[in-house]
Amino acid sequence: MRLVVVALDAEEYGLPIDHVQELIRHSEPRDIPSTAGEVRGVITLRSRIIPVCDLATHLGVRSGDGADRRIVIVESEGERVGLVVDAVTEVMTVDETLIDPATASRDERLSGIATVGERLIVLIDAASLIGGMGIGEVAA
Repeated sequence: MRLVVVALDAEEYGLPIDHVQELIRHSEPRDIPSTAGEVRGVITLRSRIIPVCDLATHLGVRSGDGADRRIVIVESEGERVGLVVDAVTEVMTVDETLIDPATASRDERLSGIATVGERLIVLIDAASLIGGMGIGEVAA
């Protein structure tokens, strides 16, 4: 499995590379009214309006200082969302035998945890994450 590994504070999360469309520098999104607390606003990317969400807030975890913040553009089932992360650390291939799917069974947004040496990388299910946010690309 190929992953884009991102950091939220000191923790690492993996997004399947086939759902990651693009990595861009963080820029402040334009505010929009939203009932979802993790929605930070929208950005325009190549004439498309894309909602931007804070991944740490959505997952209920801590965020770091933001010096290397990035927006990861993720797409699933035709919906595109920008996820604010503290940093993008690497792209890696993880052998399926190193993934424990049972550890994430209570949260549909997570598909397992990969053990890579001493590192634990929480794997994010992009389709469940985007569906759980209840938002998608505002305009095609």
